[in-house]
Amino acid sequence: MGWRTVAITRRAKLDLQLGHLVVRNDDVIKINIDEISVLLIECTAVSLTAALLAELTRKKVKVIFCDEKRLPSSELVSYYGSHDTSLKYRKQASWTVESKRNVWTEIVKEKIYQQMNLLDEHDRGEAALLNQYLGEIKPGDVTNREGHAAKVYFNAMFGMDFSRTQEVPLNAALNYGYSIILSAVAKEIVSLGYCTQLGICHDNQFNPLNFACDLMEPFRILVDRQAADMQITEFDSKVKYQLLDVLNQEVRINGNKEYVSKAIRIYVKSVCDAIEEQDLTFLKFYRYEK
Repeated sequence: MGWRTVAITRRAKLDLQLGHLVVRNDDVIKINIDEISVLLIECTAVSLTAALLAELTRKKVKVIFCDEKRLPSSELVSYYGSHDTSLKYRKQASWTVESKRNVWTEIVKEKIYQQMNLLDEHDRGEAALLNQYLGEIKPGDVTNREGHAAKVYFNAMFGMDFSRTQEVPLNAALNYGYSIILSAVAKEIVSLGYCTQLGICHDNQFNPLNFACDLMEPFRILVDRQAADMQITEFDSKVKYQLLDVLNQEVRINGNKEYVSKAIRIYVKSVCDAIEEQDLTFLKFYRYEK
């Protein structure tokens, strides 16, 4: 599994040569595919060979394609992420409602916990209210503490006038960062042989990434932290590169320091194991360290 995040931002021709991604524009750059975790094709004037796409799929590299506005619009997903995909699909379809509900409850707790910590880092008094919400969460979050916490959190973090529905540079940046995290989570789900459509809470028949939407929640806060540190007034290439680099930040998980991309892999497997075994002790969450 690779660790590098590679972005192609201008016109180029990409092909495969002896296990390397070859980028041809003004210069020729070669990158070992074994080192790549995510390949972001940001420019629509990029051409790729079928041989390269096949090798990227075989090596489980997440390939994200952007539209003419340079926003993520689609991705390359393998039919067979694991040798036992059919078995994993059958097991996933038979996961019990109780097991899924219990794991979802822990994910919601973890998300609010991470939000609370970020508010505390920025000396926001609202952190105490999120701590209160943590103690009020019911199984399955039937009282929607997640939603209440989100409203308090975003207003405390980005100002009382801020709304996630506004068409402003900050929201564009957050959406961009979230889409990168979503793709990284989806990649690991597929790599383990599970189905991204079958969520444990999200259940939209038109959403092919329900499960990834469930699992990404605690990692949103890494994007929020990066966006807050940048004090975004314009959504430009510099902002995109810094948000893309979130996958290369280090966090602590399972007793070790790991890149976020590796932490997502560990976390996704732990969630699947916890549901499969109906044992919450399998869950592994990350911790951010300055």
